Amino acid sequence: MAAQIGSFVSGRAIPLGTPGIEIVRPQDGQAMGTMLEAGEAGVAAAVTSAQDAYLAARGTPLHGRIAWLRAAARGLTDAAEEVAALICADIGKPIRLARFEAGRGADFIENCAAVASQLGGELLPLDAAANGAGAIGMVRRVPYGVVGAITPFNAPANLLIQKVAPAIAMGNAVVVKPAPGGLRAALRIAEVFAAAGLPPGLFNVVSGDRDTALALVAHPLVRAVTFTGGTAAGDALARAAGARKFLAELGSNAANLVFADADLATAAKKIAAAGFEASGQQCISAQRVLVQREALERFMPAFVSAAAALKVGPAEDPATDVGPMVHRASVKRVMAMVEDALARGAKAALMPVRQDATVSPGILLDVPNEARLWQEEVFGPVVLVRPFDTVEEAIALANDSPFGLQAAAFTGSLATAMRLADGMEVGSLWINEASRFRLDMYPFGGVKSSGVGREGIRYAMEELSQLKFVGIRP
Repeated sequence: MAAQIGSFVSGRAIPLGTPGIEIVRPQDGQAMGTMLEAGEAGVAAAVTSAQDAYLAARGTPLHGRIAWLRAAARGLTDAAEEVAALICADIGKPIRLARFEAGRGADFIENCAAVASQLGGELLPLDAAANGAGAIGMVRRVPYGVVGAITPFNAPANLLIQKVAPAIAMGNAVVVKPAPGGLRAALRIAEVFAAAGLPPGLFNVVSGDRDTALALVAHPLVRAVTFTGGTAAGDALARAAGARKFLAELGSNAANLVFADADLATAAKKIAAAGFEASGQQCISAQRVLVQREALERFMPAFVSAAAALKVGPAEDPATDVGPMVHRASVKRVMAMVEDALARGAKAALMPVRQDATVSPGILLDVPNEARLWQEEVFGPVVLVRPFDTVEEAIALANDSPFGLQAAAFTGSLATAMRLADGMEVGSLWINEASRFRLDMYPFGGVKSSGVGREGIRYAMEELSQLKFVGIRP
């Protein structure tokens, strides 16, 4: 009988809920266990535990929270290889990329501990109003209480820690509902925090799928929600959450612009990695590659060569760049989008090839605006290339999307870069880096249907705390 994979509440693993879906290893279809669906009862237990822990720890000084985080960072460093192996097995992320993710998570926790001591309040000049003369006005940051966090499969350690560490740093408790593929990694990370001395209940994990997620965001004791995932799911969760703080990093269709004055060889290599590594299953993976027409004939051979040079193989091979997708349903969706584009007149410069759960890199030309590949988020190792003539045309093509998360452009012109900075409808724009490049110290989040709010060390800490004013008349 397959093992049951449940929740982590009040510092220990517990089997909350009823049997749900199987967690299947994508590379060979092997069942890793049966996930329990915590449901409303399981969520209630986890949230109540978190609320009790929040109230008990509310008086903990900042230096105490910093100590918890630093101990957790050391613990995750020690457990990094184990966490990476879980990521590799459960979602098919190549082991080299999984190891990087686990290490990045430890660094992020440590950085949250460092930044927490730098966040201050504000003293207001109340004497700007005549009746405020002589009064003292202070603004402080205070926690929400219980934060509900819903995390995706594609970066199950990094995107979980991006929510948990800032929430704890600001004095909250957090209940996480990870995607099924990220459940085992989330449970192991929760164990790391518990072993590091975090009081039981401040970081709980509930297992489950859609119903459990909806129950979590709707629970009356959850006062803030932070979510990373698809736009349709985000809309449903926002409706269920109602009138409470809601942060969301949602879908994308990332544009990467290449101008004729760019270093084309560098652009080709960086965009190929951004589009195809980890099977393109990142929210900011390159999808639309827009190339200035006069550079197209020079760029395409370098781009196709860079894509073909990526190693497609088993996830556990450290040399692999493109491993299996998270499950076979994702493979079918991606290949259906390719077939739709080809049926509408697109041509393949590099035809994607499916083998079991793995799809090799694909590059399509002449994709019309009506094609799903232009309109939707592919979330797979397929990109399209389209030419443009002017900066204004490039901006218009990039903005022709309901999404606006992060984009990139390659150019040697500062004037072009600044025009793009003004005109691109995105939350983040990189010049001479590809769209999948991200650092944790800048505000990361989207516009339009790509979400609301910002992550990043300091910015997430500000989002997961609220302002409180105190006025004193001496």
